[in-house]
Amino acid sequence: MDARTGLPVVGMIGAGQLARMTHQAAIALGQSLKILADSAEDGAALVASDVVVGDYRDLADLRSFARGCDAVTWDHEHVPNEHIRALTAEGVNVHPGADALRFAQDKGAMRARLAELGIASPRWTPVTDPETLKTFGDEVGWPLVLKATTGGYDGKGVWVVASPEQARDILTSGTDLLAEERVDLVRELAAVVARSPYGQAAAWPVVETVQKDGINTEVIAPAPGLPNPEAIQQLALTVAAELGVTGVLAVELFETADGRILVNELAMRPHNSAHWTIEGSNTSQFEQHVRAVLDYPLGTTTLTAPVVVSVNLLCPTVAPQASLHPDHDDVQPKALDERMHHTMARWPEVKIHLYGKAMRPGRKVGHLTVLGDDLATIRARANAAADYLMNGERDA
Repeated sequence: MDARTGLPVVGMIGAGQLARMTHQAAIALGQSLKILADSAEDGAALVASDVVVGDYRDLADLRSFARGCDAVTWDHEHVPNEHIRALTAEGVNVHPGADALRFAQDKGAMRARLAELGIASPRWTPVTDPETLKTFGDEVGWPLVLKATTGGYDGKGVWVVASPEQARDILTSGTDLLAEERVDLVRELAAVVARSPYGQAAAWPVVETVQKDGINTEVIAPAPGLPNPEAIQQLALTVAAELGVTGVLAVELFETADGRILVNELAMRPHNSAHWTIEGSNTSQFEQHVRAVLDYPLGTTTLTAPVVVSVNLLCPTVAPQASLHPDHDDVQPKALDERMHHTMARWPEVKIHLYGKAMRPGRKVGHLTVLGDDLATIRARANAAADYLMNGERDA
């Protein structure tokens, strides 16, 4: 309990953009968000006042950090599960708990549990050798998808292979693997819900997530033309309840060409597919996560506009388009601050969120959100603003 305010203290392990935006939401609730950061230069560490620098893989650091916290939650799923169990055994109030988080940390355990619940996923099998892979590939068809059982995210730890020979180096890398059929996709979706320890639950509209090279680049809320979104929301709520999730849960989904909805991944924390909720929902995912881990009543998830589009800001792989300096003949690159000025002037309705990250080629450094009535208009506006902000003017 914070002695100054009389309000509880939430501790978040990890100091990336999710912790940064959770901190912003916590401020409005009068909460003191305490953060365990790898470095004082992490995005959330740059803005929060109560920051501890430590190693989330070290149980002693976790124990020290948890002292004085009324609830502890996660910015990522990489904290060792055995450490979470140890904290719980010592009386630390953690959300989500180790039993639930295991299904976000271990894809094999997730697939097996979803199958027990009768929830559809792509066909899959654990893989340890070329023979197993060949048998499975011949059954479901080539190419197929190989995934690292633990540790993969944003396209990392995922490989599309067309034969056992193509997978040889992966199979001998020492990585625990599972193989999945490569399904015939129409698009990817996400159903994000929240659940409190009391058992109250809330769901946001199902969204469409646009992927490029395994990275989510754009989110459209609500997903256009979805036949039965309520059933998908209920599926996500069922997963949250059956797995005992507390806090925010994102269920990433495939919509297939034959009309099936398949669960792809689970994330038990605020998620990129719901950043749009900051402006686009009555209660953002970040505020809802704080409410949930404190077992406060959850907020409503009503949209604030008929259409919301969020676009991730990815650093270009080459320098942004240069512009002529007015006093010189040479070409000077435009600075981000200058592009911020022009973006705000040209698209004043756009809401920009930067994460305090250094600019590196291909790195996700922020997102922007646009609200409105017409999907085509809003989507074009959001993508144009994001492109200009990251790349500057392009040649006609």
